[in-house]
Amino acid sequence: MSDQDQAELRVRLARLELEHEDFSHAIDAMIAQGEDALRIQRFKKKKLQLKDEIAKLRDRTIPNIIA
Repeated sequence: MSDQDQAELRVRLARLELEHEDFSHAIDAMIAQGEDALRIQRFKKKKLQLKDEIAKLRDRTIPNIIA
């Protein structure tokens, strides 16, 4: 993988991590305000999807070195 590809993956990873954190704050605020449980559940599902995508990208950016 080229250096440019690695850099693009790191930028995408940073954006996804920021979006994941934003969803965490939004969910906390929704719970505090007593929002609809179904809406909160949808946000949690999206947050989990982001977490899975973050994990996949981390696996691609971290070299697989066996010691």
